Amino acid sequence: MILTGAILAGLIAAYLVIAGIETWRLGIAFRQALLYVPFKLAYRVEDDDIRLAREAKAPVIYVVAHQSAIDPALMLTLLPEDTLHILDEYSARAARLEPFRNLARTIAFNAEHVFVSRRLVRLLKGKGRLAVYIPDTVEPDAKAFRLYRAVAQIAAKSEARIVPIFIRGARFLPFSKIPPEKAPRVLFPQLSIAALEGKTLRDLAEGADLGRTTAANALFDRVAEVRVKAGLGAGPGNDSLFEAMRDAAVALGPSRIIVEDAMGRALSYRELFAGARILGRRFEGFSAPGEAVGLLLPNSNGIALSLLGLLSAGRVAAMINYTSGAANVTAAIRTATIRMVVSSRAFIEKAKLADIVTAVEAGGAKVIWLEDVRESINWVEKAAAAVLWRFPLARQAAERPAVILFTSGSEGTPKAVVLSSRNLLANARQVESRLALWPHDRLLNVLPVFHAYGLTGGTIMPILLGVRVFLYPSPLHFKQIPGTASKTKPTIMFATDTFLTAYARSAGDADFETLRLVVAGAERVRAETRRIWRERFGAEIVEGFGMTEASPVVAVNSATHGRHGTVGRLVPGMHMQIEAVEGIAEGGRLWVSGPNVMLGYMTSERPGTIAPPENGWHDSGDIVTVDREGFIEIKGRAKRFAKIAGEMVSLGAIEVVVHSLWPEDHHAVVSVPDKRRGERIVLVTTANEADPNVLREESKKSGLAELMVPADIVKVAELPLLGSGKVDYTSARRIAIEMLGLDAAA
Repeated sequence: MILTGAILAGLIAAYLVIAGIETWRLGIAFRQALLYVPFKLAYRVEDDDIRLAREAKAPVIYVVAHQSAIDPALMLTLLPEDTLHILDEYSARAARLEPFRNLARTIAFNAEHVFVSRRLVRLLKGKGRLAVYIPDTVEPDAKAFRLYRAVAQIAAKSEARIVPIFIRGARFLPFSKIPPEKAPRVLFPQLSIAALEGKTLRDLAEGADLGRTTAANALFDRVAEVRVKAGLGAGPGNDSLFEAMRDAAVALGPSRIIVEDAMGRALSYRELFAGARILGRRFEGFSAPGEAVGLLLPNSNGIALSLLGLLSAGRVAAMINYTSGAANVTAAIRTATIRMVVSSRAFIEKAKLADIVTAVEAGGAKVIWLEDVRESINWVEKAAAAVLWRFPLARQAAERPAVILFTSGSEGTPKAVVLSSRNLLANARQVESRLALWPHDRLLNVLPVFHAYGLTGGTIMPILLGVRVFLYPSPLHFKQIPGTASKTKPTIMFATDTFLTAYARSAGDADFETLRLVVAGAERVRAETRRIWRERFGAEIVEGFGMTEASPVVAVNSATHGRHGTVGRLVPGMHMQIEAVEGIAEGGRLWVSGPNVMLGYMTSERPGTIAPPENGWHDSGDIVTVDREGFIEIKGRAKRFAKIAGEMVSLGAIEVVVHSLWPEDHHAVVSVPDKRRGERIVLVTTANEADPNVLREESKKSGLAELMVPADIVKVAELPLLGSGKVDYTSARRIAIEMLGLDAAA
């Protein structure tokens, strides 16, 4: 009895000591600390950011993403005691229950009315503090976005500082407000509180790029920024790409099926990481830490295993674009100083890529065959990997190179784009803060993993989020892909306009019926494509914009927060500058910076050496305009403007008119040499019915100047495409020059 009493007294004393430490460490009241300690111990709360929230000078509005029933209780123990918490009726009742009754200053609200209350504005002007709990959604509908407008209105009238708060991991709690299919329940997930420095709406609006944003959008973006800071998924938020994916596996369940391919093999998280560990051990045997190892593989389980194996071993995965031609592959091998390339004999034989293997060897690299590696694996290695699958083989450094991708080479020798774990992970977080992606989703990835779009969006992000991904080997199988979609029943797909048009032609109305979201990039989405996918398949196409150098996503629309004709607004954490271009009256050349912008280029002139972007800014090479709310419209590549009789002409603008005339066909407008004017415009098209008189008449109706109308029409069976799905304009221009009998050097 005495012993029991002593133990109890010891526990109480320890509890009081811990509460005292938390009082001193966080600056909270002792009675708050007494209630906070159970949260701290049960959920291993990372709470350093709470100081940013507490130290914000009043008046202040804490905007909390409301994910679970315990969010208000946790905030009541950590935010200043004079904070008035504005909750929905259920949460308000819960917050008034013991033991929080003495702490709670709460009011229940009707979302339609409370935020216009003059009382709240008066309270804030009197150096008050509010905590507002906004539904956790990255794609708010019209009703939810009214809350942002209302909070922004109060903040503007009271000149209050905005402090957004996000509790990472809260959505996975048993008390989560998110449906279980979207957020699998975890009994004791680790919680991490992220907060940002307090800023007024005036500060946020003035700090917006080019000063283009509304008050509500400024608040919306600030909440998205704290989500990016907090990280994504259910793990503790490591900055290493391998560890972040591993954390997702642990949190969401090692037995969860995560990757499958056209061979019919589905891998769970545990199988994926165990296989990666085995391969990683072999990769260690023929490469040095930090060395670039080439991957020459199709979209398959093999490339997912090999990518993770290289990351685990601390090597750099160099993704070889086998569609770029033998000369470009040789140049890529030399530029990135690659000594070893991992490939598959079965793939090389089936895809008839013997010339690419020869090109790899001509660049000085040796090919390692996965079939040989697989045959040499023994049961001891398998057993060890099954036990140790959670642990990387080498120390993970977030800021070091992780992946190398290569530019198309259409504008010269391919450059090697070097991306770090931090770049790729930041971009995945940025996209997740704009698009609602959930573990119950299924993703069909037809875009090659050697392209940034297929790598980040189609492979890395689903593994991080627990989204089951089906890796399809080629986007050019226009007739087979609709059938694959019918069998795999994806809810999300990434593609380009060209591919979407081709799939729709071959598909039955039920093939894509499970899709709720199609994200399109790499080229402009035509209105006709958008209409067909909405009417036939019930899928909404949202358009985005990216570049390999930005890992790749720069801007994106969402289903509920977008604008047709634009590529959306910058993802959180990115910044832009617009550089004036001579001869272009509206818009200018886009420069970008942010945590997702590459470490730098390797070039053929300096192989193996990374040249970082100057001052962190990258020249996109695109001409854009930006509207008053920050939506970006791409006018075309700077190289896709021609100088005709002294005037700058957008070839992309002409293509829009051509597409409106013959929407079922593919077109490329290019400029060719002209002795009199310097350049002239030619249409290369698959439309047999294309008629210059019809085009001239439609151009007049569209307001295009006479000099913008293509002087010649070249008809072809099909347009040349890059592996990414973009039109290969260099090849299209070459075709036009050859068929017109022109001198390319004229």
